[in-house]
Amino acid sequence: MFESRKPVNTMASDGKLHIVVFPWLAFGHMIPFLELAKRIAKKGHKISFLSTPRNIERLPKLPLDLATTIALVKLPLPAVDGLPENAEATSDVPSEKVHFLKKAFDGLEPGLTQFLQTSNPDWIIYDFAPYWLPPIAAKLGISRSFFNAVNAWFLAFLGPSTNMIEGSDPRTKLEDYMVPPKWVPSDSNLAHRYYEIKWIVEGAQNITADVLDTYRLGSAIIGCEVLATRDCEEFEPDWLKILQELNKRTVLPVGLMPPSVQDSLDTNDPWVSIKGWLDGQTKGSVVYVGLGSELALNQETLTELALGLELSELPFLWALKNPPGSTESDSVQLPDGFEDRIGGRGVVWTSWVPQLRILAHESVGGFLTHCGWSSIIEGLQFGHPLIMLPFMVEQGLNSRIFEKNQVGVEIPRDDGDGSLGRNSVADSIQLVMTQDKGRIYRDKARDMTGLFGDKIRHEQYIDNFVEHLQNHRQIHKR
Repeated sequence: MFESRKPVNTMASDGKLHIVVFPWLAFGHMIPFLELAKRIAKKGHKISFLSTPRNIERLPKLPLDLATTIALVKLPLPAVDGLPENAEATSDVPSEKVHFLKKAFDGLEPGLTQFLQTSNPDWIIYDFAPYWLPPIAAKLGISRSFFNAVNAWFLAFLGPSTNMIEGSDPRTKLEDYMVPPKWVPSDSNLAHRYYEIKWIVEGAQNITADVLDTYRLGSAIIGCEVLATRDCEEFEPDWLKILQELNKRTVLPVGLMPPSVQDSLDTNDPWVSIKGWLDGQTKGSVVYVGLGSELALNQETLTELALGLELSELPFLWALKNPPGSTESDSVQLPDGFEDRIGGRGVVWTSWVPQLRILAHESVGGFLTHCGWSSIIEGLQFGHPLIMLPFMVEQGLNSRIFEKNQVGVEIPRDDGDGSLGRNSVADSIQLVMTQDKGRIYRDKARDMTGLFGDKIRHEQYIDNFVEHLQNHRQIHKR
């Protein structure tokens, strides 16, 4: 039923924990879960990281010093009608087929149950998707922590977990989501724009899901003993209190987990070519454009973004990948003559890029981002002001928070349909990167480095989290 790269130890006699880590099948989830696992393992605790075979193979290689403390356990993904062969992550399928992946994910229940029965872990740290997991773990005497790989304000915006399970959210119209919910401070700007919530609702209506995401999430939260979240008390701390009040669960921030830049001497690494181009640019002059690995830009949006970058007259490096599940025939195209016109001023990179290394380079001065939580942390870790272009789920809410904190601006769009204009793109880039009235964004973002890049501070959050797990591990053990 499952395959492990090494033997899995049960609860150690020296008081160390054995923790199972079980993320959803998206790399935007698997990577933060793996980062949390590595930080716990560095304290000497045993980790069993469970995912499907192809995902295990595609994860970043583990550091040699953690080879004996982290076991990568492969759970075969069941075949499901409608799910393409070898598709094991959201990056393998277009958005309209993700519900097939969730159905297959639910088929992991027997294999996971068998693993838990035979390995007898102290804790399991899990994601939003396995709504069926908490009762299984509780029956086996395994303590449970839900890990929110994004941030507290996103969960707070969604409301009480009981509402999610019962479908009793008092917000019934699109307009209800365009104002802060009644359970958050009245002076908050945490709300969706009309087109954002319209996209979310339309996307949900086009999919026939056996189990709603809100039900999955609500069940995951209600079934946990600890709600861990990728936050810290030094930035927007009120959301942690709101989250605890809404869900009546112990809420523990695990810190922001700022990643470290890894050196490489591989001459075939894409970084060699990218670094060569960046080395030739003026310090702080380059706009890095990274919109995540799973965003499917339509042709109109891609065209306007490209022409906006051209109009900005600033050097840029654009990481542009084809959307999940696309083929060469249906992928979107850059405007005619675009690459000739930008010459050496801009680079469009159409395969994987080492984003963290790019952001760490001194030539980069701004980050045009989709506002994924991991990307924001990486950008502010190096003090880059944000040019924000949110698209999916929590990204718009993230943009509201960081615009309020004046570390960047959101690119204006059409209020009705969210369409993008090239002039708005160019104007936003120039404001943040070069104009005097944009200095406040550059200064505020630079100030954020002391918080978002403080590895010692965030490691203390991991220490506190692990201490809590140790102190409570015996409560439900057989």
